[in-house]
Amino acid sequence: MPTTDQALPVTGGDAKRAYVRGVFTEIAPRYDLLNHVLSLNADTRWRRTAVDRLHWEAAPAGTYLDLCAGTQDLAAELGNRAAFGGRVVAADFVPAMLVRGKGKSARVRPAAADALHLPFEDGVFDGATVGFGVRNLMDLDAGLREAARVLKPGARFVILEFSTPRWQPLRSLYLTYFRHILPRIGRLVSKHTNAYDWLPASVLAFPEPAALAARMTAAGFTQVTWETRWGGIVAVHVGVRQEP
Repeated sequence: MPTTDQALPVTGGDAKRAYVRGVFTEIAPRYDLLNHVLSLNADTRWRRTAVDRLHWEAAPAGTYLDLCAGTQDLAAELGNRAAFGGRVVAADFVPAMLVRGKGKSARVRPAAADALHLPFEDGVFDGATVGFGVRNLMDLDAGLREAARVLKPGARFVILEFSTPRWQPLRSLYLTYFRHILPRIGRLVSKHTNAYDWLPASVLAFPEPAALAARMTAAGFTQVTWETRWGGIVAVHVGVRQEP
């Protein structure tokens, strides 16, 4: 399986970082619409599941982090929960994406920040999420370690990410859609020539759920579990920040 850098039209960490930032800046105006269209609106249910797995009820007045927050949909899913009385910091290194999420939740505060170099002290967050973002990091393991660093011991980290179904014939149907139909729809709606050519490649290059779980453990998380949804199209990983 190719690495993520091989899936991109650029190689090297800095080049990948610049490419990802450029792509998401350009597609920001239609990002939400594309998410709903390309997922048949299932993305809203997937985000609800991710927030459910965060177990935020243990600290409903706490401070939470949403990494690679984009247009703040996942952060707002937590911020708008009726019993939630805390704060969500939505961090993303593409300011244009954060601007598009303005006003989705009064309890969300945007922060222009790189997930690999977070401007937060150690152990300050009661939990963290990331939705469809870790595969874009130029160094996945460094990103996982940075997430662990800013979490309080015992806090949960939830990763929502695309996966690849194992079961046939769903796998064949999914790959056909992902490789051929999705890029065409993406180009049509976003007006971007290659953003949605890269999406399938980046997903197919991303570690399988078991491999991602192992890397979370190596980064400082315990009790790592995962579940798949929609026949394996998406996976939800949960890890607990290791006690000192």
